[in-house]
Amino acid sequence: MLSRLADRLYGNAYILLSFTALFWAGNFVLGRGVHEHVPPLALAWTRWTFAALIIFPFALSHMRRDWPVIRRNLPILVFFGTVGVGAFNTLSYTGLNYTTALNALVLQSSGPILIVLASVLIFRDRITYRQMLGICLSLTGVLLMVARGDLSVLAELELNRGDLMLVLALALWGLYTSFLRKRPNIHWLSFIGTTFAIGSLANLPFFLFEHLFVRQLHFDAETAAAIAYVSIFPSILAYICFNRGVELIGSTRAGVCLHLVPPFGAVLAITLLGEELRLYHVAGIALILAGVSLTARQP
Repeated sequence: MLSRLADRLYGNAYILLSFTALFWAGNFVLGRGVHEHVPPLALAWTRWTFAALIIFPFALSHMRRDWPVIRRNLPILVFFGTVGVGAFNTLSYTGLNYTTALNALVLQSSGPILIVLASVLIFRDRITYRQMLGICLSLTGVLLMVARGDLSVLAELELNRGDLMLVLALALWGLYTSFLRKRPNIHWLSFIGTTFAIGSLANLPFFLFEHLFVRQLHFDAETAAAIAYVSIFPSILAYICFNRGVELIGSTRAGVCLHLVPPFGAVLAITLLGEELRLYHVAGIALILAGVSLTARQP
């Protein structure tokens, strides 16, 4: 019974992508919340180091069996590990140190659009009018939520270096997502085990520089809790769900599900932080769900 349920879950892209959005909503809230306590490069490096250590006992036997394929496809795996694992998260955490939560949410809403652009420009994917309408609807819902119902607020945004880092991070994520179709034919545990290890190694020099010359990582209960969360939920579980979601329905339809991050963030803020449910929350969530539903339909 449990095995059958797990198989059905692993075959349902939209449930998997909803979990991805939920875990990344928590990652965004935590990354912004601990930025003064945990250095960004330290958080990025420890995240992937501990994620790799956690997954290795389960992945090692598959990695040994898949080693000939891994070795032949090492360049593309290095690309996935450095771009989609290492650079994306390092730039995101660093950017959150220099920008506001509003700026970050607005910029992150461009993620699905950048995924579409990468897929169209690199692989000549065809985007239907219905999919574009769905993306525009969900984007409107995101902007309505982050602007708290007053879209004129968006005209007052001022960009800084943190915003540029976030845009670059999202552009790299668009590349990662569009190139997932080129993933080698290896077990999914082999794939994430290899890319997590590469991401950790890629971040190591930057972490050492930060630790020696900028800010030091001080390990305490708050740091341990933050590292534990980011290592398990937005790393291992979210990457498994997102990679499988892209495999099932493609990069464009999977990418628009990233617009579910703000609604989940709002739900977390309402339930955990005691914020009030407002009309713009309801309207924004309705637009996002309508846009995701429209984009999800097969042409």
